[in-house]
Amino acid sequence: MNILIIGSGGREHALAWKIARSPLVAKLWCAPGNPGIAQDAQCVALDVDDHAAIVAFSRANEVDFVVIGPEAPLVAGLADALSAAGIAVFGPSAAAARLEGSKGFTKDLCARMDIPTGAYERFNNAPKAKAYARRMGAPIVVKADGLAAGKGVTVAMTLDEAFDAIDACFEGAFGGAGAEVVVEEFLEGEETSFFCLCDGGTALPFGSAQDHKRVGDGDTGPNTGGMGAYSPAPAFTPGIEAQVMREIVAPTLRGMAELGAPFKGVLFAGLMLTKDGPKLIEYNTRFGDPECQVLMTRLDGDLVPLLLASAQGRLSEALARWKGETALTVVMAAEGYPATPRKGTVIAGIDRAEATGAKVFHAGTALKDGVLVANGGRVLNVTATGKTVSQAQAAAYRAVDAIDWPGGFCRRDIGWRAVEREKYGAAS
Repeated sequence: MNILIIGSGGREHALAWKIARSPLVAKLWCAPGNPGIAQDAQCVALDVDDHAAIVAFSRANEVDFVVIGPEAPLVAGLADALSAAGIAVFGPSAAAARLEGSKGFTKDLCARMDIPTGAYERFNNAPKAKAYARRMGAPIVVKADGLAAGKGVTVAMTLDEAFDAIDACFEGAFGGAGAEVVVEEFLEGEETSFFCLCDGGTALPFGSAQDHKRVGDGDTGPNTGGMGAYSPAPAFTPGIEAQVMREIVAPTLRGMAELGAPFKGVLFAGLMLTKDGPKLIEYNTRFGDPECQVLMTRLDGDLVPLLLASAQGRLSEALARWKGETALTVVMAAEGYPATPRKGTVIAGIDRAEATGAKVFHAGTALKDGVLVANGGRVLNVTATGKTVSQAQAAAYRAVDAIDWPGGFCRRDIGWRAVEREKYGAAS
């Protein structure tokens, strides 16, 4: 079959790498792609915001199946446009993608379906939001309601930080995404990511991971789109998974179906494992980045039938198999990230890194006069496996150290919680 992937980041490189290995694939394109994706798929210069152009390309090239990577095209209704044209697509409708496109929508769904989450209120002006924050006290969480590229959330440890975050939203720091703000309870515990493939009625568990949001070692500095991840997450036990499926995922699917927006695609639950049990922090309606990279590395077998089963309502027949090892990815970012990343710096040594046994997924890269250069904030995802998190971590950093990129940096402690568990037998 002919498949088109939408996107250009590390997540899409991981998807292209996995999909390209399927015996079902005759031709694979990616729009717009990147130099790493070009090793596995033909990159085409399509504007992902131009739905008509994507539909026209798909028809002209007899594309059988489109896999949408990023959140913005989903929220904008690309899956709807493709479905209306009779083209099979992996990804939710715009109505279902509101689970990511509006944090307030998701919190309201949680309240209606009795899904465990933090207490919250929604606001369209700063004075009322600040009054609620003052009444609740710090620490407290301030979120821009809409899509903000992973940067619209502030965990405020003081009221002054909360007020500054509220002002930033309403003063346009996140564009239209900050026109409404959700102020919610600060949840204590360990944060975990959990993924399910969904077909509108059935949810198939699809692995756990832990991301590292802060830019600096020891979880310091500002939030980012993610500086590294590992999978599976040891804290996410089979018992917790069963509880999450029962108390969070199942009522979400029921609630969306009741709203006339059945959810198809990948449901990415950001969870806090609190002393009172798992609670939902937020939903994303696509694979995480960089969590996708470790999930694709661990997945044993063909991804394409699973994605097709999700799109065609056949997940009850599907089974995901996993390799018995840990995967860990380290994000290499450009100097200045997450504020103003420096573009155009030369990257060398990818072959040396992969000669160690690791896989380097490209995120923000470009070719300039035949030379690989940085072209974004998060630029490379250096991914390795091991029998333990400690082994996977050591293998990933061996590969990182083989890359010659003076204009880049990375955290040196990805996987630290699990490594400490393995070392000392308990969480720090």
